[in-house]
Amino acid sequence: MSELAQGAAAARLPLRARLDRLAPILLGLALCLFGLLAIGSPSTWVTLTVAGLATGALIFIIASGLTIVFGLMDVINFGHGAFVTIGAYIGYSVLAALPGLSVAGPLGELALTLLAVVAAMLATGALGLVFERLILRPVYGSHLKQILVTTGGLIILQQLAIVVWGPVAIHLDRPAFLKGALVFGSTIIESYRIVAMVVGLALLVGLEFVLSRSKIGLLVRAGVEDKEMVEALGYRIRRVFIGVFALGSAFAGLGGLMWGLYQETIDVSLGSETLILAFIVVIIGGLGSVEGCFLGALLVGLVASYTAYLAPKLALVSNIALMLAILMWRPQGLYPVGRRR
Repeated sequence: MSELAQGAAAARLPLRARLDRLAPILLGLALCLFGLLAIGSPSTWVTLTVAGLATGALIFIIASGLTIVFGLMDVINFGHGAFVTIGAYIGYSVLAALPGLSVAGPLGELALTLLAVVAAMLATGALGLVFERLILRPVYGSHLKQILVTTGGLIILQQLAIVVWGPVAIHLDRPAFLKGALVFGSTIIESYRIVAMVVGLALLVGLEFVLSRSKIGLLVRAGVEDKEMVEALGYRIRRVFIGVFALGSAFAGLGGLMWGLYQETIDVSLGSETLILAFIVVIIGGLGSVEGCFLGALLVGLVASYTAYLAPKLALVSNIALMLAILMWRPQGLYPVGRRR
């Protein structure tokens, strides 16, 4: 009888695991259904839902670099916010320096925008390399020291940004091909929100493929588990981790530029403001979990969008309340790294 009971328990385990994994997705669907019932108007609900998903996608782009750096290198980097700010400013500088391309039609605008994206990512990726070498490397293994020195680095880089671009907020005009809206009856959806969701989803798929399916992802994950063994096999895992840090910094620059285009204004506080949301998302999703970060960002975006419409006075605390509720349900986040497939 005991053996039969053990066999039944073993048979139920995969089903439990699948339900456990599906639960956060069901939470998101339940949140959308609650929003529909609370808002009442289907067209307004669709507009707010798309706005929330787009905001979530932008937060994920910024937070993705933060979560892979923490998950793979065990580094808490508050300087990530400075990379967001500088990426936005670099993108703005490129857009402002080459106005001729913007009048060359849609192809010229597309080329100019892609050039700004590449410049922002390259600049923040290179800045990340310098930041890692000068500030982070001496404090590996100590989270408290990492918090202190990276916060100092954030402040220094913000002040340098003020020296270069000034303290006044700058208007960042969105290219014409990213303006406009799609109209479906009484529902209006901004085109840029669709673009943000596509970029966020593409980044999720790309990161999941690299980390889970590629040889470099296998090497990185092996280095996380047993760094000494990987180095003994002839791989320079430190260089790989430095590359991961540069990539995470580049994603911050991309997110900063896209956030600036979304708000159509940038200032020095951009990075600090989005950094708070990024850390909330990383904590909700599970430290180091890319897919958890993505789902957490969507939940944050949806809650902020619905709350701003239904109860504007609660909008500022909605994200904190969501984080507390999820951590009470799952203290390690939606998809802890240790529970990934």
